[in-house]
Amino acid sequence: MSSLASSSVAARSVLVQSKVTSSAKRNTQSKRISATTQISASMAHKQRKMDIAEAKRLLDKTKTFIFDCDGVIWKGDSLIDGVPETIEMLKSMGKQLFFITNNSTKSRAGYLKKFTSLGLNITAENIFSSSFAAAAYLESIKFDGKVYVVGETGIGEELDLLGIKWSGCEADKGKEVTLSEGLYMEHDKDVSAVIVGFDRHFNYHKIQQATLCIRENPGCLFIATNTDAVTHLTSAQEWAGNGSMVGCIKGSTQQEPIVVGKPSSFMLDYIAEKYSIPKDEICMVGDRLDTDILFGKDGGLSTLLVLSGVTTEERLLSPNNEIVPDFYTNQLSDLLEAK
Repeated sequence: MSSLASSSVAARSVLVQSKVTSSAKRNTQSKRISATTQISASMAHKQRKMDIAEAKRLLDKTKTFIFDCDGVIWKGDSLIDGVPETIEMLKSMGKQLFFITNNSTKSRAGYLKKFTSLGLNITAENIFSSSFAAAAYLESIKFDGKVYVVGETGIGEELDLLGIKWSGCEADKGKEVTLSEGLYMEHDKDVSAVIVGFDRHFNYHKIQQATLCIRENPGCLFIATNTDAVTHLTSAQEWAGNGSMVGCIKGSTQQEPIVVGKPSSFMLDYIAEKYSIPKDEICMVGDRLDTDILFGKDGGLSTLLVLSGVTTEERLLSPNNEIVPDFYTNQLSDLLEAK
């Protein structure tokens, strides 16, 4: 059995414990944000950037760093300045490093190729994607049905590792719907779960297939890899994220999905248990307040926001912002100054 497959098998107990559910977390989301930050909006106004002394203290107390990828390590296919040097410095200091991404377009094996192509020496076991989380969630509930996938190859590759049957994905990317009087679209009545991940070939055929499966197949699960509003497809600008695809299916089915990516606790619980890491020794580094930083806050981690991605300093310091990181800085390589 490969290390990727064995990792998925090991995830079963962790996923059951983390209880990734849809309704309970959604119904308490606003309360959770207030409870986890424990900081008023006025305090966000008083925050200042992490200085060298604070960076040194963070490095001294942190044994494990968890990094988001888009906006922290790279933008699109371009490395952010200073990332390779920072990663090597942290390795030389004996820090454990993990990389978590909500982007489901690649499997962990696919992301390993991207890290390698960018000159970063990372192992597959240190990479966790939302495509992995979706497949592992199904394994945790002993799923034995068929999945319809709205998304790209990463989800299918992770399902294949677990021997889960699936359809859709790339096979439906070019399909068009030509409306005519009395048109009736057949759907796969064997599908008992629909996974919606980021999909650059999203189309009306996929929307209708997913909608029919969820609405008409008894007990069919609706799973979202994440609900990110935007993503970094290129370094030039932000692009609509998986939240836009999930929103379409939410609208047509009038159902809320089970969300398995950040800020869900699954991947954090998996890492902490598998590697026996106390959560108070982990620092989450990300560029998004409502996923990365909330993920860290909810998990009891130290949190570092970098301004190299989605979140601007203006938004962070806004009186309307309730999600406040422990530290913030311009980009990951600022840690180099603390060595």
